[in-house]
Amino acid sequence: MKTNAIDLQAKLASFEGHWQPRTVSEFNGHDVMVVKVQGEYSWHSHPESDDFFLVLKGELHLDIEGQPTVKLMPGQLHVVPRGVRHRPRAAQEAHLLLIEPTGMPNSGDAATAAPRRVI
Repeated sequence: MKTNAIDLQAKLASFEGHWQPRTVSEFNGHDVMVVKVQGEYSWHSHPESDDFFLVLKGELHLDIEGQPTVKLMPGQLHVVPRGVRHRPRAAQEAHLLLIEPTGMPNSGDAATAAPRRVI
């Protein structure tokens, strides 16, 4: 059992690259991940799970099919319901905390997903 605090800033400082989530912990069968994002991600959905986004730094826009864009600032979160097509985007680099079931492809499709990385 781990008893040390997880320093999210240090974890984010330990890697480069965008749209490549890193697992920093596990919680009840879910990966707790950090990711750096910039630009637009592809439109996608997760047919079997909701998609959790918490902004740690920067600004994130979530384009959601058939709904107004959700703008998130640091300390704000949004959960996209399962099966809903969405596209995250950030004009400038943003840092996020994500929670997803372990093994869930970040793109909703294993063929296009970033590989699971644990740091």
